[in-house]
Amino acid sequence: MGEPHLVVLDDARALARAGADVVAGVVNADGPVTIVPATGETPVGMYEELAARRARGDLDTRDVSIVQLDEYLGLEPDDRRALFGWMKRTVLEPLAVGAERVARLPTEGDVDAACAIFERELDASGGIDLVILGLGTNGHLGFNEPPSDASSVTRTVDLTADTIAANARYWGSERDVPTRAVTLGLRPLLEARHIMLLVAGASKHTIVRRALEGPVGEDVPASFVREARGSVTVLVDRAAWEGE
Repeated sequence: MGEPHLVVLDDARALARAGADVVAGVVNADGPVTIVPATGETPVGMYEELAARRARGDLDTRDVSIVQLDEYLGLEPDDRRALFGWMKRTVLEPLAVGAERVARLPTEGDVDAACAIFERELDASGGIDLVILGLGTNGHLGFNEPPSDASSVTRTVDLTADTIAANARYWGSERDVPTRAVTLGLRPLLEARHIMLLVAGASKHTIVRRALEGPVGEDVPASFVREARGSVTVLVDRAAWEGE
């Protein structure tokens, strides 16, 4: 455990390339790897860069397994706004990761009980090699909304008003955004061997500074990356870091 390695980059293209370098470094290490990829707009360029490297023959993803980070509850299976569908379009298909190598979070029945089993199975399989995270404007990681402590487990959550407002652009209006979700807990995320946090845009300036320079605690769940077990790389564009 040590201080996160912070890299400030000029623009989205540089962020995508730097992020792809980190992912490729993990994938190209010996043996199979398990990756948790964030959805959302910030990592899309990085996934496109990884897909391009694979197409050129510079990246072999045959030993990559994927674990879903988070998902809305109460959606129809074929709803295009579902985060699994987003992950399928931006990560699984471009990187040729088949269904047999994907662990999808439970969303039906007794979800919390199923989440406990899901987390035990993840631990038993060796845990997470790399988790790719974005940063919510309220400091959440995945859907670990504040307050969430470092020992929080994989579970169902109520989304905060901040998160609902931030996600409304994908749904048309705030009233259409689901209010409940399921997320990997901070405990399994913080025990990953590598964590990469991607942050872009001036709207994230205040929260990224709080996460990396303010007190560590449950009011800013992302601050716990400073106490993560493994290596932590934070890639931030200049707009987010300098607030311009």
